[in-house]
Amino acid sequence: MEKLRIVFMGTPEFAVGILDTIYKNNYEIAGVITAPDKPAGRGQKLSVSAVKEYALANNLNLLQPTNLKDENFLQELKQLNANLQIVVAFRMLPEVVWKMPKLGTFNLHASLLPDYRGAAPINWAIINGETKTGVSTFFIDEKIDTGAIILKAETAIDPKETAGQLHDRLMVLGSSTVVETLKIIE
Repeated sequence: MEKLRIVFMGTPEFAVGILDTIYKNNYEIAGVITAPDKPAGRGQKLSVSAVKEYALANNLNLLQPTNLKDENFLQELKQLNANLQIVVAFRMLPEVVWKMPKLGTFNLHASLLPDYRGAAPINWAIINGETKTGVSTFFIDEKIDTGAIILKAETAIDPKETAGQLHDRLMVLGSSTVVETLKIIE
């Protein structure tokens, strides 16, 4: 069995819950990729992503490319020698990036695909009064949220539940689903 060597890509708090679970399950994390710091608030102080804070706190190798097609970034990514990439709430990847690892690149999406592809799936499920939702892991391909599905996990939506509450529950469900996905890939 080939040992997984993972590059994790994500930015917001939702991604941190997943990264933390991967880390605590003792998977080898070769690198973490997140959005560049950006000015925020009235003073335009540089704000860092939740994923960056986590990576720094846990001494994980961190990359913050502004351009995912930049030769220097692609070289750095290649040198991490990962055989699998995991994407959670990041951004569209160029083909040269998602095709790089031998075992592929998979995404965790906060809906039961093919429902609610694209942005804000949690909010749309609430807005549309859905009674159930969940998470899906799938291998990334050329289109948005259309690749081969690996796993799905479903949960009921309480009629009084807010998008914030559902977000937090899906982060927990997503964490266990990603670990199950890793076991399948292994």
